Amino acid sequence: MMHTPSVARTPTHPRPAAAYFDLQATWGLTKHFGGTTATDTLLSRCGVGPETRLLEVGCGVGITPCHAARTLGCQVVAVDLSERMLTWAHRRAWRLRLDRQVSLAAADAQALPFPDDSFDAVICESVLAFVPDPTRALAEYRRVARPGGAVGVTEGVWLRPPPPALESYLARALGGARFLPPDGWAALLGGAGLGMVSAERHRIGALDQWRDDLSRLDAADLLDYARAWRSFLTGLATSPALRRYVRTVWPSSPSIFRVFDSFGYGIFVGRKETPPR
Repeated sequence: MMHTPSVARTPTHPRPAAAYFDLQATWGLTKHFGGTTATDTLLSRCGVGPETRLLEVGCGVGITPCHAARTLGCQVVAVDLSERMLTWAHRRAWRLRLDRQVSLAAADAQALPFPDDSFDAVICESVLAFVPDPTRALAEYRRVARPGGAVGVTEGVWLRPPPPALESYLARALGGARFLPPDGWAALLGGAGLGMVSAERHRIGALDQWRDDLSRLDAADLLDYARAWRSFLTGLATSPALRRYVRTVWPSSPSIFRVFDSFGYGIFVGRKETPPR
């Protein structure tokens, strides 16, 4: 039986990383820079089609694996470290009747439970900045990709060197995330033994990002989202731990609201080389 996630629970853990992801799991919403437009670009750059066996690492509440399965007809294996996120993802796949195309499991990006050469393409969106060792994670992505297969990453990038206060704020607000300039992410893919196929950078505004986040939700998601907002506001009134977390991530300077002057996202695709015969 499919278990429906509770939207009434509010995050109570005081650690920023735990609170950040617990809050997203409570809402049934995960943020992907660039929204559906970035997802479609990433899938296209990785050559995903009906015959593709695709792995998504860090699937969150299951929006991307269901989108890929529904629009491209591919078979998707999706993993996430959070059981609460996976509960939402299972619910979404079942509701959209994609449970035969989308397989879900708990796994760590740094130690994937799959044999070598298992997938035609491996993707992750807004994940590597949160992984303790992104180099190790990319090596795992390369390992489980078949020879000639693509590894694609969408991640936040510094379009120009950020003011120290802005960099510190984003790390604090986003659970300790560590963002790099575009050439930093490209270098990590190359260092993992992937031949670079494409690297591109994009600007995005706060309103655009918010609109993209909501555009990924269907009517059932929006109802859950509204309920979770009500629970969140109730939690602010009743939970000292939640109030402490909100104070921790609240901007200390008005200049923080200009984050997108320095920040955007990048789409990076590498390929696992085919060994010589």
